[in-house]
Amino acid sequence: MTPYRGRFAPTPSGALHFGSLIAALASFLDARRAGGLWLLRIEDIDPPRCPPGAADTILRQLEAFGLHWDGPIRWQSDRNEAYAAALENLTSQGLAYPCSCSRKQWRDFTIYPGWCRHGVREPGKPLAWRLRSDKGLRPVTWQDRLFGTQRFDPVELGDVVLKRKDDLWAYQLAVVVDDADQGITDVVRGFDLLDNTPWQRQLQHALGLAEPRYLHLPLIMNRDGQKLSKQNLAPALPVEEQAIRPLLHRALAALDQAPPDALALAPATEQLAWAIAHWDVKRIRPEATRQASDADMAATHPP
Repeated sequence: MTPYRGRFAPTPSGALHFGSLIAALASFLDARRAGGLWLLRIEDIDPPRCPPGAADTILRQLEAFGLHWDGPIRWQSDRNEAYAAALENLTSQGLAYPCSCSRKQWRDFTIYPGWCRHGVREPGKPLAWRLRSDKGLRPVTWQDRLFGTQRFDPVELGDVVLKRKDDLWAYQLAVVVDDADQGITDVVRGFDLLDNTPWQRQLQHALGLAEPRYLHLPLIMNRDGQKLSKQNLAPALPVEEQAIRPLLHRALAALDQAPPDALALAPATEQLAWAIAHWDVKRIRPEATRQASDADMAATHPP
């Protein structure tokens, strides 16, 4: 079998929060339990969303929680040539096309209606590049390690953007190219990205890339039913040892790993050692969402 290679790939748009901790911790434990590598990739392809210092804050938070990565950090901002080569490959196959349409123009449609598939509607306007969802792998099926068999027809999701009009690379293309280049065998991430997987499987198929296994995790929600996120001003993770200990314990509990109560006061290294030895994906309840407790939020700081 191919040795396990996992990764955590945050966008440096702000500090990590409790929801980020769940994703980072689960991917870390899954890799360590398998005796594999856990890589860190900073997905900084959208500079307007990435304030100065945010990436450094993320690194400090991971280190404070004992989540130490293997090897050098991958920065997506250094990967322009690789993404360009992938887009050229797709274009040569007739699987990617330039598009002049704005979101305002197709706002009455659920998904982009493919108006530029056979030629740019408004030449001279800024162009994005889209994936032909009606070609290639259809339907897309895979076995999620938590949620079981998944089946999507990408046409029902629309022609996703691969490169934006402002000349910035889009998530779908970048994540596929980098996962393949880093030899990622297992992707552990939030449920909100489950319906992104069909596009990514299409791209993997078109580019002749390996297909990793997927484990999508329940999303942590706030009291208002919103996903904990930087956009919703979710409180930042602490870096002080005394605050980390109970919060790490609650994160393990949120992953249904049933950590002993006595472990809540133990150092992060001790908690992680226990968690690695007892990590079991089968314990996680297959729920799309679950609410953070007041205690989960109380141990964090304002962003």
